[in-house]
Amino acid sequence: MIEEKTIDRLKRHVELENPEALINDLNNMHSADVAEVFERITPEERENYFKYLDSEKAADLLEEVSPQRQVELLGTIGEEKAAEIVSKMPHDLMADFLGDLSDEEINNYLNKLPQRVSSQIRELMTYPEDTAGGIMTTEYLSVSEDMTVEETFKYVRSQSDSNIDFYYIYVADKLNHLLGVLSLRTLISSPLDMKVGNIMETDIFKVQTLDDQEYVADSLIKYGYLALPVVDNYNRIKGIVTWDDAHYISEEETTEEIYASSGISTDMIPEDEILTGKLSLAVRARAPWLLITLVGAFGAVNVADHFDNILAQLPIIAIFIPLLIGLGGNIGTQSVTLMVRGLSTGQISMSSALYQVLREIQIGLIIGLTFGLLVMLVTWGWKNNIALGSVVGIAMTANMTIATLVGTSLPFILKRFNIDPAVASGPFIATAIDIIGLAVYFILVTLSLRYLV
Repeated sequence: MIEEKTIDRLKRHVELENPEALINDLNNMHSADVAEVFERITPEERENYFKYLDSEKAADLLEEVSPQRQVELLGTIGEEKAAEIVSKMPHDLMADFLGDLSDEEINNYLNKLPQRVSSQIRELMTYPEDTAGGIMTTEYLSVSEDMTVEETFKYVRSQSDSNIDFYYIYVADKLNHLLGVLSLRTLISSPLDMKVGNIMETDIFKVQTLDDQEYVADSLIKYGYLALPVVDNYNRIKGIVTWDDAHYISEEETTEEIYASSGISTDMIPEDEILTGKLSLAVRARAPWLLITLVGAFGAVNVADHFDNILAQLPIIAIFIPLLIGLGGNIGTQSVTLMVRGLSTGQISMSSALYQVLREIQIGLIIGLTFGLLVMLVTWGWKNNIALGSVVGIAMTANMTIATLVGTSLPFILKRFNIDPAVASGPFIATAIDIIGLAVYFILVTLSLRYLV
Protein backbone atom coordinates (compact mmCIF):
# COMPACT_ATOMS: atom_id res chain seq x y z
CA MET A 1 0.00 0.00 0.00
CA ILE A 2 1.20 3.50 -0.83
CA GLU A 3 1.62 5.56 2.32
CA GLU A 4 -0.07 8.92 2.53
CA LYS A 5 3.31 10.57 3.07
CA THR A 6 4.39 9.50 -0.44
CA ILE A 7 1.43 11.31 -1.99
CA ASP A 8 2.06 14.31 0.28
CA ARG A 9 5.71 14.39 -0.81
CA LEU A 10 4.74 14.47 -4.49
CA LYS A 11 2.26 17.27 -3.82
CA ARG A 12 4.91 19.21 -1.92
CA HIS A 13 7.25 19.05 -4.93
CA VAL A 14 4.51 20.72 -6.98
CA GLU A 15 3.84 23.37 -4.32
CA LEU A 16 7.57 24.17 -4.07
CA GLU A 17 7.83 24.27 -7.90
CA ASN A 18 10.50 21.58 -7.87
CA PRO A 19 9.91 19.59 -11.11
CA GLU A 20 13.30 17.85 -10.92
CA ALA A 21 12.40 16.25 -7.58
CA LEU A 22 8.96 15.29 -8.90
CA ILE A 23 10.46 13.69 -12.03
CA ASN A 24 13.01 11.81 -9.96
CA ASP A 25 10.42 10.50 -7.47
CA LEU A 26 7.86 9.41 -10.08
CA ASN A 27 10.34 7.71 -12.40
CA ASN A 28 12.05 5.83 -9.59
CA MET A 29 8.83 4.42 -8.14
CA HIS A 30 7.57 1.00 -9.18
CA SER A 31 4.88 1.34 -11.85
CA ALA A 32 2.38 -0.50 -9.59
CA ASP A 33 2.98 2.12 -6.90
CA VAL A 34 2.57 4.94 -9.41
CA ALA A 35 -0.74 3.38 -10.49
CA GLU A 36 -1.91 3.31 -6.88
CA VAL A 37 -0.96 6.98 -6.48
CA PHE A 38 -2.88 7.85 -9.64
CA GLU A 39 -6.01 6.18 -8.25
CA ARG A 40 -5.89 8.34 -5.12
CA ILE A 41 -5.33 11.79 -6.59
CA THR A 42 -7.47 14.20 -8.60
CA PRO A 43 -7.76 14.13 -12.43
CA GLU A 44 -5.85 17.40 -12.60
CA GLU A 45 -2.99 15.96 -10.54
CA ARG A 46 -2.94 12.82 -12.69
CA GLU A 47 -2.63 14.94 -15.83
CA ASN A 48 0.19 16.97 -14.29
CA TYR A 49 2.16 13.95 -12.99
CA PHE A 50 1.76 11.90 -16.17
CA LYS A 51 3.62 14.43 -18.32
CA TYR A 52 6.67 14.08 -16.05
CA LEU A 53 6.99 10.32 -16.67
CA ASP A 54 9.48 9.14 -19.28
CA SER A 55 8.06 7.01 -22.10
CA GLU A 56 9.17 3.69 -20.60
CA LYS A 57 7.70 4.44 -17.18
CA ALA A 58 4.50 5.81 -18.74
CA ALA A 59 4.11 2.58 -20.77
CA ASP A 60 4.70 0.50 -17.63
CA LEU A 61 2.09 2.58 -15.80
CA LEU A 62 -0.50 2.02 -18.53
CA GLU A 63 -0.06 -1.75 -18.06
CA GLU A 64 -1.17 -1.34 -14.43
CA VAL A 65 -4.29 0.78 -14.89
CA SER A 66 -7.72 0.14 -16.38
CA PRO A 67 -8.50 0.81 -20.08
CA GLN A 68 -10.69 3.70 -18.94
CA ARG A 69 -7.71 5.28 -17.15
CA GLN A 70 -5.42 4.59 -20.13
CA VAL A 71 -7.68 6.57 -22.43
CA GLU A 72 -7.92 9.38 -19.88
CA LEU A 73 -4.16 9.69 -19.40
CA LEU A 74 -3.19 9.49 -23.07
CA GLY A 75 -5.85 12.04 -23.91
CA THR A 76 -3.98 14.64 -21.86
CA ILE A 77 -0.86 14.62 -24.06
CA GLY A 78 -0.13 15.12 -27.75
CA GLU A 79 -0.72 12.35 -30.29
CA GLU A 80 2.97 11.97 -31.14
CA LYS A 81 3.96 11.49 -27.50
CA ALA A 82 0.97 9.19 -26.91
CA ALA A 83 1.92 7.03 -29.91
CA GLU A 84 5.51 6.79 -28.63
CA ILE A 85 4.27 5.59 -25.23
CA VAL A 86 1.79 3.12 -26.70
CA SER A 87 4.48 1.64 -28.95
CA LYS A 88 6.42 0.58 -25.84
CA MET A 89 3.50 -1.41 -24.43
CA PRO A 90 3.25 -5.20 -24.99
CA HIS A 91 1.28 -5.88 -28.15
CA ASP A 92 -1.63 -7.61 -26.39
CA LEU A 93 -2.14 -4.66 -24.03
CA MET A 94 -1.76 -2.27 -26.93
CA ALA A 95 -4.57 -4.09 -28.76
CA ASP A 96 -6.76 -3.99 -25.62
CA PHE A 97 -6.22 -0.25 -25.32
CA LEU A 98 -6.95 0.47 -28.97
CA GLY A 99 -10.07 -1.68 -28.81
CA ASP A 100 -11.72 0.98 -26.64
CA LEU A 101 -11.13 3.78 -29.16
CA SER A 102 -12.95 4.90 -32.28
CA ASP A 103 -11.84 3.68 -35.73
CA GLU A 104 -10.34 7.09 -36.49
CA GLU A 105 -8.32 7.13 -33.26
CA ILE A 106 -7.16 3.54 -33.86
CA ASN A 107 -5.87 4.44 -37.32
CA ASN A 108 -4.15 7.56 -36.00
CA TYR A 109 -2.19 5.50 -33.49
CA LEU A 110 -1.42 2.56 -35.78
CA ASN A 111 -0.25 4.81 -38.63
CA LYS A 112 2.46 6.18 -36.34
CA LEU A 113 3.78 2.69 -35.54
CA PRO A 114 6.20 0.62 -37.64
CA GLN A 115 4.41 -1.36 -40.34
CA ARG A 116 5.33 -4.75 -38.82
CA VAL A 117 4.02 -3.78 -35.37
CA SER A 118 0.92 -2.13 -36.84
CA SER A 119 -0.02 -5.27 -38.80
CA GLN A 120 0.47 -7.46 -35.73
CA ILE A 121 -1.79 -5.22 -33.65
CA ARG A 122 -4.47 -5.21 -36.35
CA GLU A 123 -4.40 -9.02 -36.39
CA LEU A 124 -4.69 -9.20 -32.59
CA MET A 125 -7.73 -6.95 -32.72
CA THR A 126 -9.54 -9.41 -35.02
CA TYR A 127 -9.74 -12.08 -32.29
CA PRO A 128 -12.54 -12.09 -29.69
CA GLU A 129 -11.16 -10.59 -26.49
CA ASP A 130 -12.00 -13.64 -24.36
CA THR A 131 -9.99 -16.09 -26.50
CA ALA A 132 -6.35 -17.14 -26.60
CA GLY A 133 -5.87 -14.94 -29.67
CA GLY A 134 -7.41 -12.00 -27.84
CA ILE A 135 -5.05 -12.22 -24.85
CA MET A 136 -1.83 -13.43 -26.50
CA THR A 137 1.19 -11.31 -27.28
CA THR A 138 2.91 -11.58 -30.66
CA GLU A 139 6.31 -10.88 -29.10
CA TYR A 140 8.22 -14.14 -28.60
CA LEU A 141 11.56 -15.71 -29.49
CA SER A 142 11.55 -18.02 -32.52
CA VAL A 143 14.46 -19.81 -34.16
CA SER A 144 14.91 -22.44 -36.88
CA GLU A 145 15.84 -26.05 -36.14
CA ASP A 146 19.05 -25.74 -38.19
CA MET A 147 20.52 -23.06 -35.93
CA THR A 148 23.25 -24.06 -33.49
CA VAL A 149 23.16 -23.31 -29.77
CA GLU A 150 25.84 -20.65 -30.29
CA GLU A 151 23.83 -18.94 -33.02
CA THR A 152 20.75 -19.08 -30.80
CA PHE A 153 22.68 -17.43 -27.96
CA LYS A 154 23.69 -14.59 -30.25
CA TYR A 155 20.11 -14.17 -31.41
CA VAL A 156 18.77 -14.09 -27.85
CA ARG A 157 21.32 -11.46 -26.85
CA SER A 158 20.36 -9.36 -29.87
CA GLN A 159 16.78 -9.25 -28.57
CA SER A 160 17.69 -8.17 -25.02
CA ASP A 161 16.41 -4.61 -25.51
CA SER A 162 12.96 -5.71 -26.72
CA ASN A 163 9.74 -6.29 -24.77
CA ILE A 164 9.98 -10.06 -25.31
CA ASP A 165 9.68 -12.33 -22.27
CA PHE A 166 12.49 -14.91 -22.43
CA TYR A 167 10.51 -17.81 -20.95
CA TYR A 168 10.92 -20.23 -23.81
CA ILE A 169 12.40 -20.22 -27.31
CA TYR A 170 10.10 -21.63 -29.97
CA VAL A 171 11.35 -23.53 -33.00
CA ALA A 172 9.51 -22.98 -36.28
CA ASP A 173 10.04 -23.69 -39.96
CA LYS A 174 10.13 -21.10 -42.75
CA LEU A 175 6.32 -21.02 -42.90
CA ASN A 176 6.19 -20.46 -39.13
CA HIS A 177 4.82 -23.94 -38.33
CA LEU A 178 5.57 -24.77 -34.69
CA LEU A 179 8.08 -27.65 -34.52
CA GLY A 180 9.29 -27.57 -30.93
CA VAL A 181 10.15 -25.57 -27.84
CA LEU A 182 13.42 -24.94 -26.07
CA SER A 183 13.90 -23.82 -22.48
CA LEU A 184 16.75 -21.51 -21.53
CA ARG A 185 17.98 -24.19 -19.15
CA THR A 186 18.31 -26.69 -21.99
CA LEU A 187 20.00 -24.09 -24.16
CA ILE A 188 22.57 -23.15 -21.51
CA SER A 189 23.44 -26.76 -20.71
CA SER A 190 23.91 -27.87 -24.35
CA PRO A 191 27.14 -27.86 -26.45
CA LEU A 192 27.58 -24.72 -28.56
CA ASP A 193 27.77 -26.65 -31.82
CA MET A 194 24.60 -28.68 -31.15
CA LYS A 195 21.71 -28.11 -33.55
CA VAL A 196 18.54 -26.75 -31.95
CA GLY A 197 16.50 -29.43 -33.70
CA ASN A 198 18.38 -32.11 -31.74
CA ILE A 199 17.65 -30.68 -28.29
CA MET A 200 14.17 -29.15 -28.69
CA GLU A 201 11.11 -30.64 -27.01
CA THR A 202 8.62 -31.79 -29.64
CA ASP A 203 5.83 -32.89 -27.28
CA ILE A 204 4.34 -29.41 -26.98
CA PHE A 205 1.25 -28.37 -25.07
CA LYS A 206 -0.29 -25.63 -27.20
CA VAL A 207 -3.60 -23.83 -27.55
CA GLN A 208 -5.62 -22.63 -30.52
CA THR A 209 -6.28 -18.96 -31.24
CA LEU A 210 -10.02 -19.34 -30.56
CA ASP A 211 -9.71 -21.40 -27.35
CA ASP A 212 -11.51 -19.83 -24.40
CA GLN A 213 -9.28 -17.69 -22.19
CA GLU A 214 -10.39 -19.56 -19.06
CA TYR A 215 -9.21 -22.86 -20.54
CA VAL A 216 -5.87 -21.27 -21.42
CA ALA A 217 -5.40 -19.78 -17.95
CA ASP A 218 -6.42 -23.02 -16.23
CA SER A 219 -3.94 -24.96 -18.40
CA LEU A 220 -1.09 -22.61 -17.52
CA ILE A 221 -1.85 -22.92 -13.82
CA LYS A 222 -2.53 -26.67 -13.92
CA TYR A 223 0.71 -27.63 -15.69
CA GLY A 224 2.90 -24.91 -14.19
CA TYR A 225 4.06 -23.44 -17.49
CA LEU A 226 5.44 -19.91 -17.73
CA ALA A 227 3.97 -19.48 -21.21
CA LEU A 228 1.94 -21.37 -23.79
CA PRO A 229 2.29 -21.10 -27.58
CA VAL A 230 -0.84 -20.12 -29.51
CA VAL A 231 -1.27 -21.63 -32.98
CA ASP A 232 -3.84 -21.36 -35.75
CA ASN A 233 -5.62 -24.25 -37.49
CA TYR A 234 -2.50 -24.91 -39.58
CA ASN A 235 -0.18 -25.15 -36.56
CA ARG A 236 1.44 -21.81 -37.36
CA ILE A 237 2.55 -20.06 -34.20
CA LYS A 238 0.74 -16.75 -33.78
CA GLY A 239 1.84 -15.70 -30.30
CA ILE A 240 2.16 -16.75 -26.67
CA VAL A 241 0.09 -16.42 -23.50
CA THR A 242 2.18 -15.87 -20.37
CA TRP A 243 1.69 -16.72 -16.71
CA ASP A 244 0.83 -13.12 -15.82
CA ASP A 245 -2.01 -13.25 -18.35
CA ALA A 246 -3.29 -16.37 -16.54
CA HIS A 247 -3.08 -14.58 -13.20
CA TYR A 248 -5.00 -11.60 -14.56
CA ILE A 249 -7.69 -13.81 -16.13
CA SER A 250 -8.07 -15.86 -12.96
CA GLU A 251 -8.41 -12.68 -10.91
CA GLU A 252 -10.90 -11.26 -13.42
CA GLU A 253 -13.02 -14.43 -13.41
CA THR A 254 -13.04 -14.54 -9.60
CA THR A 255 -14.12 -10.89 -9.48
CA GLU A 256 -16.90 -11.59 -11.99
CA GLU A 257 -18.11 -14.53 -9.89
CA ILE A 258 -18.18 -12.41 -6.74
CA TYR A 259 -20.10 -9.67 -8.53
CA ALA A 260 -22.45 -12.13 -10.17
CA SER A 261 -23.24 -13.94 -6.91
CA SER A 262 -24.32 -10.57 -5.51
CA GLY A 263 -26.57 -9.88 -8.47
CA ILE A 264 -24.22 -7.39 -10.16
CA SER A 265 -24.03 -7.91 -13.92
CA THR A 266 -20.69 -7.50 -15.72
CA ASP A 267 -21.95 -8.77 -19.07
CA MET A 268 -22.93 -5.37 -20.45
CA ILE A 269 -21.09 -3.07 -18.03
CA PRO A 270 -17.27 -3.30 -17.66
CA GLU A 271 -16.08 -4.03 -14.12
CA ASP A 272 -14.11 -0.78 -13.93
CA GLU A 273 -17.23 1.23 -14.73
CA ILE A 274 -19.12 -0.34 -11.82
CA LEU A 275 -16.73 1.01 -9.20
CA THR A 276 -15.39 4.21 -10.74
CA GLY A 277 -17.47 4.94 -13.83
CA LYS A 278 -20.67 6.85 -14.39
CA LEU A 279 -23.46 6.48 -11.86
CA SER A 280 -25.90 5.51 -14.61
CA LEU A 281 -23.72 2.52 -15.57
CA ALA A 282 -23.40 1.38 -11.96
CA VAL A 283 -27.18 1.56 -11.57
CA ARG A 284 -27.70 -0.46 -14.76
CA ALA A 285 -25.34 -3.15 -13.47
CA ARG A 286 -27.05 -3.51 -10.10
CA ALA A 287 -30.72 -2.75 -10.61
CA PRO A 288 -32.00 -5.64 -12.82
CA TRP A 289 -31.46 -8.46 -10.34
CA LEU A 290 -32.62 -6.26 -7.47
CA LEU A 291 -35.89 -5.90 -9.38
CA ILE A 292 -36.18 -9.68 -9.53
CA THR A 293 -35.48 -9.82 -5.80
CA LEU A 294 -38.21 -7.23 -5.25
CA VAL A 295 -40.70 -9.38 -7.16
CA GLY A 296 -39.67 -12.38 -5.05
CA ALA A 297 -40.01 -10.34 -1.87
CA PHE A 298 -43.61 -9.60 -2.81
CA GLY A 299 -44.05 -13.37 -3.00
CA ALA A 300 -42.90 -13.62 0.62
CA VAL A 301 -45.21 -10.75 1.55
CA ASN A 302 -48.06 -12.59 -0.13
CA VAL A 303 -47.32 -15.69 1.98
CA ALA A 304 -47.45 -13.60 5.16
CA ASP A 305 -50.67 -11.95 3.97
CA HIS A 306 -52.22 -15.38 3.36
CA PHE A 307 -51.68 -16.18 7.05
CA ASP A 308 -52.74 -12.76 8.37
CA ASN A 309 -55.42 -14.36 10.52
CA ILE A 310 -52.72 -16.42 12.28
CA LEU A 311 -50.69 -13.29 12.86
CA ALA A 312 -53.77 -11.57 14.29
CA GLN A 313 -54.39 -14.43 16.72
CA LEU A 314 -50.77 -14.83 17.74
CA PRO A 315 -48.74 -11.65 17.04
CA ILE A 316 -45.70 -12.97 18.92
CA ILE A 317 -44.82 -15.33 16.06
CA ALA A 318 -43.89 -12.30 13.93
CA ILE A 319 -40.78 -11.54 16.00
CA PHE A 320 -39.15 -14.80 14.93
CA ILE A 321 -39.55 -14.22 11.18
CA PRO A 322 -36.23 -12.27 10.73
CA LEU A 323 -34.42 -15.00 12.69
CA LEU A 324 -35.70 -17.81 10.47
CA ILE A 325 -35.24 -15.94 7.18
CA GLY A 326 -31.78 -14.67 8.13
CA LEU A 327 -30.27 -18.03 9.07
CA GLY A 328 -32.02 -19.83 6.22
CA GLY A 329 -30.71 -17.27 3.75
CA ASN A 330 -27.17 -17.48 5.13
CA ILE A 331 -26.85 -21.26 4.98
CA GLY A 332 -28.47 -21.29 1.54
CA THR A 333 -25.97 -18.69 0.31
CA GLN A 334 -23.12 -20.80 1.70
CA SER A 335 -24.33 -23.81 -0.31
CA VAL A 336 -24.74 -21.72 -3.46
CA THR A 337 -21.25 -20.24 -3.10
CA LEU A 338 -19.65 -23.66 -2.65
CA MET A 339 -21.45 -25.16 -5.64
CA VAL A 340 -20.87 -22.20 -7.98
CA ARG A 341 -17.18 -22.04 -7.10
CA GLY A 342 -16.80 -25.80 -7.38
CA LEU A 343 -18.42 -25.85 -10.82
CA SER A 344 -16.24 -22.93 -11.93
CA THR A 345 -12.94 -24.50 -10.84
CA GLY A 346 -13.86 -28.00 -11.99
CA GLN A 347 -13.59 -29.38 -8.45
CA ILE A 348 -17.15 -30.67 -8.83
CA SER A 349 -19.01 -31.64 -12.00
CA MET A 350 -22.56 -32.13 -13.21
CA SER A 351 -22.14 -35.89 -12.81
CA SER A 352 -21.62 -35.43 -9.05
CA ALA A 353 -24.79 -33.36 -8.60
CA LEU A 354 -26.75 -36.03 -6.71
CA TYR A 355 -23.86 -36.75 -4.37
CA GLN A 356 -23.37 -33.04 -3.62
CA VAL A 357 -27.10 -32.48 -3.00
CA LEU A 358 -27.36 -35.44 -0.59
CA ARG A 359 -24.18 -34.38 1.20
CA GLU A 360 -25.37 -30.80 1.65
CA ILE A 361 -28.78 -31.97 2.90
CA GLN A 362 -27.01 -33.95 5.61
CA ILE A 363 -24.91 -30.93 6.54
CA GLY A 364 -28.01 -28.69 6.56
CA LEU A 365 -29.89 -31.17 8.72
CA ILE A 366 -27.08 -31.44 11.27
CA ILE A 367 -26.64 -27.67 11.49
CA GLY A 368 -30.41 -27.16 11.44
CA LEU A 369 -30.96 -29.61 14.33
CA THR A 370 -28.20 -27.93 16.35
CA PHE A 371 -29.52 -24.42 15.80
CA GLY A 372 -33.14 -25.56 16.10
CA LEU A 373 -32.46 -27.07 19.52
CA LEU A 374 -30.63 -23.94 20.60
CA VAL A 375 -33.49 -21.70 19.42
CA MET A 376 -36.06 -23.93 21.11
CA LEU A 377 -34.27 -23.75 24.47
CA VAL A 378 -33.73 -19.99 24.28
CA THR A 379 -37.36 -19.33 23.26
CA TRP A 380 -38.69 -21.67 25.94
CA GLY A 381 -36.64 -19.92 28.63
CA TRP A 382 -37.42 -16.45 27.23
CA LYS A 383 -41.17 -16.80 26.75
CA ASN A 384 -41.74 -19.69 29.17
CA ASN A 385 -43.64 -21.50 26.42
CA ILE A 386 -42.28 -24.90 25.35
CA ALA A 387 -44.85 -25.20 22.55
CA LEU A 388 -43.71 -21.92 20.98
CA GLY A 389 -40.06 -22.90 21.41
CA SER A 390 -40.70 -26.26 19.77
CA VAL A 391 -42.48 -24.74 16.77
CA VAL A 392 -39.75 -22.16 16.21
CA GLY A 393 -37.03 -24.80 16.68
CA ILE A 394 -38.64 -27.24 14.24
CA ALA A 395 -39.18 -24.40 11.75
CA MET A 396 -35.52 -23.47 12.09
CA THR A 397 -34.39 -27.05 11.42
CA ALA A 398 -36.72 -27.44 8.44
CA ASN A 399 -35.83 -24.03 7.01
CA MET A 400 -32.07 -24.57 7.16
CA THR A 401 -32.33 -28.08 5.68
CA ILE A 402 -34.55 -26.90 2.84
CA ALA A 403 -32.27 -23.89 2.26
CA THR A 404 -29.25 -26.17 1.75
CA LEU A 405 -31.31 -28.34 -0.61
CA VAL A 406 -32.37 -25.33 -2.68
CA GLY A 407 -28.94 -23.70 -2.52
CA THR A 408 -27.18 -26.86 -3.68
CA SER A 409 -29.66 -27.88 -6.38
CA LEU A 410 -30.21 -24.51 -8.03
CA PRO A 411 -26.69 -24.05 -9.52
CA PHE A 412 -26.87 -27.51 -11.11
CA ILE A 413 -30.34 -26.82 -12.51
CA LEU A 414 -29.25 -23.49 -13.96
CA LYS A 415 -26.09 -25.06 -15.40
CA ARG A 416 -28.22 -27.74 -17.07
CA PHE A 417 -30.17 -25.02 -18.89
CA ASN A 418 -26.95 -23.17 -19.87
CA ILE A 419 -27.64 -20.30 -17.47
CA ASP A 420 -24.63 -18.98 -15.58
CA PRO A 421 -25.18 -20.19 -11.97
CA ALA A 422 -23.08 -17.34 -10.57
CA VAL A 423 -25.35 -14.69 -12.11
CA ALA A 424 -28.73 -16.14 -11.23
CA SER A 425 -28.15 -18.11 -8.03
CA GLY A 426 -27.79 -15.20 -5.60
CA PRO A 427 -31.08 -13.41 -6.36
CA PHE A 428 -33.03 -16.64 -6.85
CA ILE A 429 -31.81 -18.24 -3.65
CA ALA A 430 -32.70 -15.21 -1.54
CA THR A 431 -36.28 -15.02 -2.79
CA ALA A 432 -36.87 -18.79 -2.90
CA ILE A 433 -35.70 -19.33 0.68
CA ASP A 434 -37.72 -16.39 1.98
CA ILE A 435 -40.91 -17.72 0.41
CA ILE A 436 -40.37 -21.37 1.35
CA GLY A 437 -39.14 -20.52 4.87
CA LEU A 438 -42.16 -18.35 5.64
CA ALA A 439 -44.56 -20.94 4.23
CA VAL A 440 -43.03 -23.73 6.35
CA TYR A 441 -43.10 -21.56 9.46
CA PHE A 442 -46.71 -20.47 9.09
CA ILE A 443 -47.86 -24.00 8.25
CA LEU A 444 -46.20 -25.31 11.42
CA VAL A 445 -47.75 -22.50 13.48
CA THR A 446 -51.19 -23.24 11.97
CA LEU A 447 -50.92 -26.95 12.78
CA SER A 448 -49.82 -26.17 16.34
CA LEU A 449 -52.13 -23.22 16.95
CA ARG A 450 -54.23 -24.92 19.63
CA TYR A 451 -51.10 -25.52 21.74
CA LEU A 452 -49.83 -21.95 21.27
CA VAL A 453 -52.91 -19.86 22.05
